[in-house]
Amino acid sequence: MASAKNHDYHILPPSPWPIVGSFSALAMAAGGIMWMHDAPYGAAVFGVGLAAVLFTFYSWWADVVREANRGDHTPVVQLHLRYGMILFIASEVMFFVGWFWAWFNFALFPSDAEAVGGVWPPAGVEVIDAFGLPLLNTLILLCSGTTITWAHHALLHNDRASLKNGLWLTIGLGILFSAIQAYEYAHAPFAFSGLNYGSIFFMATGFHGFHVLVGTIFLIVCLVRTYRGDFTPRQHFGFEAAAWYWHFVDVVWLFLFLTIYVWGGWGAAVHG
Repeated sequence: MASAKNHDYHILPPSPWPIVGSFSALAMAAGGIMWMHDAPYGAAVFGVGLAAVLFTFYSWWADVVREANRGDHTPVVQLHLRYGMILFIASEVMFFVGWFWAWFNFALFPSDAEAVGGVWPPAGVEVIDAFGLPLLNTLILLCSGTTITWAHHALLHNDRASLKNGLWLTIGLGILFSAIQAYEYAHAPFAFSGLNYGSIFFMATGFHGFHVLVGTIFLIVCLVRTYRGDFTPRQHFGFEAAAWYWHFVDVVWLFLFLTIYVWGGWGAAVHG
């Protein structure tokens, strides 16, 4: 009786995943650097590190899901999980602030060393039509924000059919967004290297595309858990975190669309 649990906190058992994940990330980073410098076995080391990182992700989150299904995520624990997710999204916001900062620095203070002709976009560069595929992708993400909200409300009202339909639609829209962006990249009129315009364009929009891919995987996991019956109207933090992340991805894209595609290409020659 003296050792009986008399609090709402979940004391985590010893886990191998923090140390395994750390060394996996080290191997992936070292392999990537070796690969970029054409060192022997660089690609192999990177591949092993990446596989180990993905395995760590799967195993660690599987432990978290098992904890939730056992009832270890009490209201106090869920509150702290929410704090953690909020801080994570805040760190992601600052990550994208860096790319916006670089874009505005190049655009507002162009020089011949950074932009051909001292103008932005650089002289001779054709830009992507903001009101073509980028506008279509904007509408797709806005629709996906609506469908994930519909799914969330359905979960709160224990409407399992609408929950599944909302998740399926959101995942489909996320995949469609990624496919259109891949097509846009393949037909972009400028390259990644050579000019800061291309570099910052592909880095900012590419990292957003990576976040869309991660968010889509996050939602697929939620869909699988929905079919397993893991979520209830009172306990569904995993779904809630995925919805928060997806809305964050939506908002970032709106700023990217207005800043890079519309304002950043205003007055320049449009490709095609």
